[in-house]
Amino acid sequence: MEKEFYYTIDKPATAEFKDRGSRFIAEAVPLASKDDFKKQMTLIKAAHPKATHYCFAYRLGLDGNHFRSGDDGEPSGTAGKPILGQIDSKELTNILIVVVRYFGGSLLGVPGLINAYKTAASLALQTTPVIQKQVEISYQLQFDYTIVNDIMQIIKQYNCSIIRQEMQLFCTIDIGIPVNRTAAVLNRLQETRNVEIKKI
Repeated sequence: MEKEFYYTIDKPATAEFKDRGSRFIAEAVPLASKDDFKKQMTLIKAAHPKATHYCFAYRLGLDGNHFRSGDDGEPSGTAGKPILGQIDSKELTNILIVVVRYFGGSLLGVPGLINAYKTAASLALQTTPVIQKQVEISYQLQFDYTIVNDIMQIIKQYNCSIIRQEMQLFCTIDIGIPVNRTAAVLNRLQETRNVEIKKI
């Protein structure tokens, strides 16, 4: 059975946890792709140039296979894994959490580090609402401008999302069709004459 919905966040969140002088600042951000991950890391490092560690975890996609975590010099398994654990405990995807550490002079030990990174990530997730999104399949539609109203009506009726659109005499729209409505939408589009439909 294919999933019809998934859970994610749609706005960034920040939270801070302190332990024995060290500050752990967690930044949770929506993530679209692996390239987006590099951009977000660059932005977060620029925002915290004096931090000692930038530990992270992300999960992308719906199959559960696209994830990564990093300890950035902290003892192995004490930072990235606990952060990923918080993402997974809420069953989230398309999300990145970076926990930035400012070292405070005292060593926290392995249990202390695990607790600090886990708590900071958890606090960030508590400050932003988790949203449910429909799983969508992307299609490109090409058609003559004269039938734009018919096309828009179908898109609206079936709650499809518009990813990209170019409206000229000949129009191109990339849409996301909810997975549980794909057959119905494609049938309606095929009944509309002169529409080219291509899966992307």
